[in-house]
Amino acid sequence: MRWIVHNVFQLIQFLILARVILSWISHDPYNQYIRTIYDLTEIVLKPIREFLPFNNAPFDVSPIIAIFLIDFLKNILLNLF
Repeated sequence: MRWIVHNVFQLIQFLILARVILSWISHDPYNQYIRTIYDLTEIVLKPIREFLPFNNAPFDVSPIIAIFLIDFLKNILLNLF
């Protein structure tokens, strides 16, 4: 069970990191794989963006906050099992 929890959270963090890297390079936003990455990570990032008070910041800090929150939640869940 610990293995599953750890790997699911690691996958989410990896997808968020991939999205950040994709934002730095030019890519086809209509590519099926890129759309999938954006759709899966938007589930996590959108609530954080809506909660943050600074929408007009020069860069998006929601991926950084999401990675910290995911890691925190992962550690809590792993300590329960």
